[in-house]
Amino acid sequence: MSVLATALRDHARSNPERAALADHQQVVNYRDLDARVRAASERLHDIGTRCLGLLADNGLPWVLADLAAHTSGIPLVPLPLFFSPRQICHALEDSGVDALLTDQPDAIQAMLAQAGIAARVLTRIESLTLLRLTGADRPQRTLPAGTAKVTYTSGTTGEPKGVCLSRAHMETVVRSLVAATRAHADDHHLCLTPLSTLLENLGGVHAPMLAGATSHVLPLAQVGLSGASGLQGSRMLQSLIDTAATSAILAPQMLSALLGAIERGTPAPTTLRFVAVGGAPVSLHLLERAAAAGLPVFEGYGLSECASVVALNAPDGARTGSQGKPLPHARVSIAEDGEVLIEDGLFLGYLGQPAASSPWRTGDLGYIDAEGFLHLRGRRKNLFITSFGRNVAPEWVESELTAQPAIAQAAVFGEARPFNVAVITPAPGASAVQLATAIAEANSRLPDYARIQQWLPATEAFTLANHLLTANGRLKREAIHATYQAPIESFYEEIVNVVF
Repeated sequence: MSVLATALRDHARSNPERAALADHQQVVNYRDLDARVRAASERLHDIGTRCLGLLADNGLPWVLADLAAHTSGIPLVPLPLFFSPRQICHALEDSGVDALLTDQPDAIQAMLAQAGIAARVLTRIESLTLLRLTGADRPQRTLPAGTAKVTYTSGTTGEPKGVCLSRAHMETVVRSLVAATRAHADDHHLCLTPLSTLLENLGGVHAPMLAGATSHVLPLAQVGLSGASGLQGSRMLQSLIDTAATSAILAPQMLSALLGAIERGTPAPTTLRFVAVGGAPVSLHLLERAAAAGLPVFEGYGLSECASVVALNAPDGARTGSQGKPLPHARVSIAEDGEVLIEDGLFLGYLGQPAASSPWRTGDLGYIDAEGFLHLRGRRKNLFITSFGRNVAPEWVESELTAQPAIAQAAVFGEARPFNVAVITPAPGASAVQLATAIAEANSRLPDYARIQQWLPATEAFTLANHLLTANGRLKREAIHATYQAPIESFYEEIVNVVF
């Protein structure tokens, strides 16, 4: 039996009436949750599920399906709602999913039919519809031995890649998170990011459950999140207050939206004790704003290939500006060229590719200080060198820019150029004067070689729809540069004309 299943059963016996999960419709205690997970698990086995896909909004049904698959040993493929139809179909075919649980069966059936994938309604589990994916030509995939979950991640190009994780690996990470965050039974965690995101799945549901705490899994729109990047800071704040949340997980842009709402006068939550922030570089200025607002923010670092969290600042050991100390299960080192290496706690491999090798080259540049804190400097492949020979990690500069309330998104360029240029997506309502002021403020926190000398406003936000963002929200730098190449080049031409 898994560690999580054992914990769930123990809580059902020792604290049967304690609330385990809550959404916008119901609260489920540990006794009922244990019974419902077992029933769902038996149902999945009865219908012969080999590999289960899950495509649904945050809520109790999502968690019940996840727990049923996790505790029964059925491989699960969580699918983000913000994936495009092409990405969803690729993941289903790539992983060999034969059954798909969803809260939007009609739309999904129509989408699959358009892609040539036959699907019929088989049954319902809780409030989700289970579609059986059929067809003699459907691929029969062999997952790596021990695969419990396939989480899809994508880079700047190509189709999403399936990261195969074992149950033991994920539960090791969960135990480390419980210890590092001092999770306890009186905690109330509010899920503010999609449950299909591995970090929220493990850190927002599995870790609180291991500790016997309560997870609030409200629909994403209700907590102020829409699509991959739509944010309503005031609604997020209200959700934190309404649920008396003690913990939450945020991306940097979400933290910026919350702080913006607080700084405009929305009351700050008073019950929070641990807010994890990560997924992208976090600027020192943003952390300073969080501290000034009284938010207990702790930055961390993780990768899907390492079952999410690798390093984390924690109440008993934090250093602002670092990504924290490696968790006990992870052995982290730095290569001679500055790349971060992970030697333990690795995934089973990508689908269709050889098993992962150790040490794992993360592609991130960084160092470990004398006290053991990990510091990141950016992605190796994104690093550029100015014409003056200065190395610039664009993520570092972009994090300072987007820490300003007037700036929603930023993409920085300057390879082999005398100065850096930024393409800026303004925050709603931000004026040109406010943008200029925000850029000047960000520049004041940067050395001269990293500062933005010229900038231009984006004609539209960087999104999945216009192919300027990856599925996990990272900038597609080449695509952005190609889109804005003419105005970017014009800045440098102006300099040449002035000089010559």
